[in-house]
Amino acid sequence: MPTAPTLSRREAELMDALRHLGGSGRNAELARVLDVSEETVRRTIKALAKAGLIGRVHGGAHLTGAQAGASFFRRIGENPEEKLRIAEAAAAEIGDGMTVFLDVGSTTAFVAEALRQKVGLTVVTNSIGVAQVLSNHNGNRVHVLGGEMQGDERGTFGPVTEQQAGRFAFDVAVLSADALSAKHGVLYQNAPEARLVQVAAEGAERVIVVLAHPKFGKTAPHRGPAPEELDVLVTDLPPGKKLTKALADWGISAVIAEQADNEKED
Repeated sequence: MPTAPTLSRREAELMDALRHLGGSGRNAELARVLDVSEETVRRTIKALAKAGLIGRVHGGAHLTGAQAGASFFRRIGENPEEKLRIAEAAAAEIGDGMTVFLDVGSTTAFVAEALRQKVGLTVVTNSIGVAQVLSNHNGNRVHVLGGEMQGDERGTFGPVTEQQAGRFAFDVAVLSADALSAKHGVLYQNAPEARLVQVAAEGAERVIVVLAHPKFGKTAPHRGPAPEELDVLVTDLPPGKKLTKALADWGISAVIAEQADNEKED
């Protein structure tokens, strides 16, 4: 029977810090908690990831397996390069000082990281991770919506969440989705999530959907906002002909965050 690896003091402390932060953390966050340099954090994360005890993502790490208790961490590790490009393109659509809604999607988590370059944002979110990334940074004001916590999504949902979201006027709402259908638009596996993003879209001047290409043409049981309420799709590959026509019919513009030429050569 295999034995559990023996952790150094630093490795054990980093694991405890991740648990304290709710299961995931950025390198800078972990460095502050542990009172060490980010380089020390990166080396420790690398060792723990090699041992299979945590997962690495761009700029941070997350718990894995039973200790993570969440499908969110599995999803955030899927297509990270594509999500990073999408996030940077989406952040370019958002200006300093705006009021922004961000949902709990894994791609939205990358957008939150990209928005750390902005100044004076008012951020409204139901995501623990988004709040951790953007609070106390560059003059941001972060409002975390109340409601029932769903641990596997690391966010709040339900009537209280929707009621609080409805009190804000957003310059931009950034939404993820589980699927994009040429017939129905954005679709969700989770009914409370679908209801919340509908509320956010109704209160937004502009709605941006961030979505990696594997979700094109997929299906899910719950409809999100009406396609006509959406303004921009930010993705990593051009949609097929059917989806492209549907987007045009709905008045949704597509921003394609393609690889740079030097990335394609690597």
